[in-house]
Amino acid sequence: MMGKEAIYPGTFDPITLGHVSVVRRALIIFDKIVVAVAKETAKNTFFTLEERYNMVRETFSDEPKIEVVKFDGLLVNFAKSRGINIILRGLRTVSDFEYEFQMALTNRRLDKSIETVFIMAEDDVSYFSSSLVREIARLGGDISSLVPPNVVRWFNTKIKTGK
Repeated sequence: MMGKEAIYPGTFDPITLGHVSVVRRALIIFDKIVVAVAKETAKNTFFTLEERYNMVRETFSDEPKIEVVKFDGLLVNFAKSRGINIILRGLRTVSDFEYEFQMALTNRRLDKSIETVFIMAEDDVSYFSSSLVREIARLGGDISSLVPPNVVRWFNTKIKTGK
């Protein structure tokens, strides 16, 4: 029998300790998490798709129950192609909930078999966003308490080389 899987989609620009917390907490419920790094996004990303994908892959390289993939297009179509009907989302604030609630209802309207599960990150890593991390890094601040160690290296390289 196949275990229960969930897809955790996002831009992950960059992946933060909040994202990591959501995924690790979800492993208590799910047998496998597919972390899906979105190609198409309305956001102007700092890191390329390949960089974001590699960052996330490195972050979870020690966990066999986490698969990192890239995806493009509608999330519900991607989920269906993988045979997964659960979307995992993290919550930080009330404003997150309003946006996520709208997305969950829209995804369910697009595909009635899709369910969304919300998990809150640990308290100490739940208050900051990827955009806040990017801003702190761009201004020369210390992001080491906000992101996995490999992400600090990615920022240092990107900021030094400008690529």
